[in-house]
Amino acid sequence: MVFKTKSAKETKKVAADLARKIIKTKPQRQACVITLEGELGAGKTTFIQGFAKALKIKQKITSPTFVLIKSYKLSATTYKLLYHIDAFRLKDWHDLSSLGIKEIFANPQNIILIEWAERVKSILPKKRINIHIDHISKNERKISITKP
Repeated sequence: MVFKTKSAKETKKVAADLARKIIKTKPQRQACVITLEGELGAGKTTFIQGFAKALKIKQKITSPTFVLIKSYKLSATTYKLLYHIDAFRLKDWHDLSSLGIKEIFANPQNIILIEWAERVKSILPKKRINIHIDHISKNERKISITKP
């Protein structure tokens, strides 16, 4: 699916729609993994903010660039935790291993959003949702959502 948005608000709406679809589905054998790619400033964090708001997360969502992973409790859904991972500063997935990434991926009650996912692609599950965000202009974005 491809969406063109003309503002951060529209980008957040696309994300919220995806979040609502995901929580209506039953968890599978592993976590629901969503990768986000796009150049710096493309809107990856903005997308995640819209996604989290749709899941009724009240905390301010900022990119976990220096802590690498943030988690948020989910209520009123079969999923229990939303993980936000920022792989921008990572060389490879080994930087996440001490943080329990394999266990996080293995838990079917988790939703995991990964910014800069291309940096850890060797550990990404085959079953995932890929999101690529491109700049069209200052406010316009092209959002491509695919499954490998």
